[in-house]
Amino acid sequence: MNNKQELKEILLNIKNIAIVGASSNPNKDSYIVMDALKNLGYEIFPVNPNYSGNMILGRKCYPNLKSIKEKIDMVDLFRAEEFLYDLTKEAIEIDADVLWMQEGLIHEKAANLGRDAGMMVVMNECPKKILEQPNWTNKH
Repeated sequence: MNNKQELKEILLNIKNIAIVGASSNPNKDSYIVMDALKNLGYEIFPVNPNYSGNMILGRKCYPNLKSIKEKIDMVDLFRAEEFLYDLTKEAIEIDADVLWMQEGLIHEKAANLGRDAGMMVVMNECPKKILEQPNWTNKH
């Protein structure tokens, strides 16, 4: 799926986003994207065992997806390729609707696992860039 309009529709229909690989470093892509999504009205849930229990952008950081009590609509992955398959399994376990792999991340095996479980899967895209395209209005 690469149609930008379809990607916008996905983003219109979600509220809670887990950012896996979140960083407290404002120069890191995960921080920049998380800040943008938060400012657009999404509920963000940073996930990184190295920051567990700490705050990132005013939100408690979780050690893993399963430790988040709220329903997660989308899992946004900022992790190296070798972690994507296991993270996809965890996203399925928490019943996330969308698996989103950031720019530069393509993992067909993980994508197929997610699709087979009924998830929408997006690879090699940045939600921040999709949301910043002209004629976009956020309905949150």
